[in-house]
Amino acid sequence: MTRKWIQAVWLFLMVLLVQAGAPAFANDEEVLFAGTGKSDITDYDAGPVNDPLFVKALVLKRGDELAVLLTVDAVAIGEIGRIGNDFLPNLRKQVRQQLKLDPERLLINASHCHGVIRRKGLEDLTIAAIRAAVQGLCPVRVGTGIGKQDQVQENRRLLLKSGKVIDVRHAYSLPPDDEVASAGPIDSDIGICRLDRMDGTTLAVLYNFACHPIQGVPGGKNTADLIGYASRLIETAYSRQAMAFFLQGCGGDINPVDYKDAHHPRHASVPGNRLGISVLAASREIECQPDHRLMFFSETIDLPRGDRSERIRQLEGEKVRLVNSLRGTSLNLKNFMSLMVKYQLSPEYPSANAHRYLQQKLIQSEDLESLDQENLRNMKAYLQNVLTMERITRINTNLDLLKKHQARMVESGSRTVKVEICALQVGDFRLVTFPGELTVQIGLNIKQHAKKKNSFVAGYTNGYVYYCPTAEQMKNSGGAQEDSDCLLAPQWQEIFERRALQMLNRLE
Repeated sequence: MTRKWIQAVWLFLMVLLVQAGAPAFANDEEVLFAGTGKSDITDYDAGPVNDPLFVKALVLKRGDELAVLLTVDAVAIGEIGRIGNDFLPNLRKQVRQQLKLDPERLLINASHCHGVIRRKGLEDLTIAAIRAAVQGLCPVRVGTGIGKQDQVQENRRLLLKSGKVIDVRHAYSLPPDDEVASAGPIDSDIGICRLDRMDGTTLAVLYNFACHPIQGVPGGKNTADLIGYASRLIETAYSRQAMAFFLQGCGGDINPVDYKDAHHPRHASVPGNRLGISVLAASREIECQPDHRLMFFSETIDLPRGDRSERIRQLEGEKVRLVNSLRGTSLNLKNFMSLMVKYQLSPEYPSANAHRYLQQKLIQSEDLESLDQENLRNMKAYLQNVLTMERITRINTNLDLLKKHQARMVESGSRTVKVEICALQVGDFRLVTFPGELTVQIGLNIKQHAKKKNSFVAGYTNGYVYYCPTAEQMKNSGGAQEDSDCLLAPQWQEIFERRALQMLNRLE
């Protein structure tokens, strides 16, 4: 009996054992096992549903090494949305009690879609998904690749000619076009890990990409957004024998394109399917090989909190200045709009037909020209008030966020925030995580300085500490929501990037 024949029989028996739901794992350091499971977590009582939201589980096992990777179609793990701060500790407790697994080997990433999930039973549904993944464990081959997509996302931070930076959000209006100087960078890379069963069929496709999934669908129906469409396309292409796992990247300042389009229906199917096609195209090029490398570990570090008191004082002073700059105007909204139409329709002869202007010129009358000059002055004054009020709304929105985080710092009595960072390696795929909304430059920096290829970054993981902009971006604090909705002091960036690279370098 040859060694290869013995190994083949052993693998066959192990597959039968695992599929039978055996509670014990195979203790073999030379084989990587993986299993998948999912649960529908959609709140069907919250209104019309366009497509379901899921929690998905991928369990990875090699000898005593274990990793439980979870992805959830939700806005965050704690703090905001329907997943409470007690979810993760409660889930870890149940993972130990019910599944007899090490709860510290848990990595859960939120897609950051704004879909509505169930209020109750989420922990039970998550445990069910993990249990299904454990029961489905089978030996797998691994392959890693990088896809490209630069047509579905854009940086929402705009550099103005004044030197200020603002962001594109529904919470406030866009600046006038002539004030915009440039936009920020994007990350077009899609980090992909494909796991194939021994018979060559695909079990799972992991894909890491940076973009807010907030495009929505017409009618405001509940949706997993562009990630739901992308994952469904991938799974359909693999004849639903595979499960797609999206790992949100450094998308804190990355919007879907056409996010503010008011002239066409916004639909997540367009960017979602484009992303899915890009993932599929790249994953098809990956050649999976026997590769049993699996490593997972996590660390908790302290990051400095930011003191926003001075910025709050500055913004409040700026708001007072803007309010005091508002001046009374002769026009109201009705008159302003009617005049705007006339002066845009016929800038040369707005107040009468052309022959009336020509007639007045012949008799040396300036009545119409004088009326036009008065109207233009009044329109300019009215428009200036409108632009000033738009700036005030932005300041009000961002002041509320700054005051919220300042109050929490005072209440906590702590000048630091504890965050959990995870490092995961599957074959040649390497990932480091963070619990906040990392802006895209953070991910670009880490990828650029990582010593090993196929190193990727995922935010929104194992907790939520709001937006995490760069130290340079935080100089703009109060001008964009990412800078205002931030717990951290600027020094956080250097601390995290250094630790993230150290953790990535520990991977094989």
